[in-house]
Amino acid sequence: MDNLVSIITPNYNSEKFISETIDSVIAQTYQNWEMIIIDDVSTDNSIDIIHKYIKNDTRIQLIRLSNNSGAAVARNKGIEKAKGKFIAFVDSDDLWSPFKLETQLKLMLKNNIAFSYSPYKLIDEDGKSLNKIKIPLAKIDYKELLKENQIGCLTAMYDQEILGKCYMPLIRKRQDYGLWLSILKKVQYGYSVTENLEIYRIRKNSISSNKVDLLKYNYELFHIHEELSYITSFYYLMCNIYRKIKN
Repeated sequence: MDNLVSIITPNYNSEKFISETIDSVIAQTYQNWEMIIIDDVSTDNSIDIIHKYIKNDTRIQLIRLSNNSGAAVARNKGIEKAKGKFIAFVDSDDLWSPFKLETQLKLMLKNNIAFSYSPYKLIDEDGKSLNKIKIPLAKIDYKELLKENQIGCLTAMYDQEILGKCYMPLIRKRQDYGLWLSILKKVQYGYSVTENLEIYRIRKNSISSNKVDLLKYNYELFHIHEELSYITSFYYLMCNIYRKIKN
């Protein structure tokens, strides 16, 4: 289907947030999408909530994993099943502006861009604004991204007709960062729209809330997955630390 967007959403025990996430997708001004929710063996009521949406909207589908496998496996299963020209991501506790797809697709189609992203706003677990917007560079190449992951997973979109289906590396953490790096080995730049199009929820004790832990996994990503030398990996780790302090 022309310009169909496949939206990949991993879900694990997100009954408190999943309705808001799905509602933000349904509210899109651009309506040519499919939403693939991959449940990673949830034990809460989120499956029942998702089924209620599926009954009313055939664009929403659910895949249930048989074993708890983590976000990378869940997202990759969704990418594998995706039928769209474009692949986008939103986690089960994050939100999109109604204009997210329309705005980002306009940029990509007009300029034949294979990979794009955007600024995004931060909220806490209760939905309260943290009065902070993450604003990435207007364009980013591979070496620049090594210095700092400026691309929020909920903002990223790639054209799989140009790039092929690109999957997240099966590493313990920083899988999305690894995917952006692999994409930027295929294209020279990723490009940002100027508008803030998403809302990222910072949850207590989440993987992404532990900044020290993330730096350790960044180093492993650089050295093991990207196969950079110890010295080069350490250099980019220092770049990450400097930018975290600066911001």
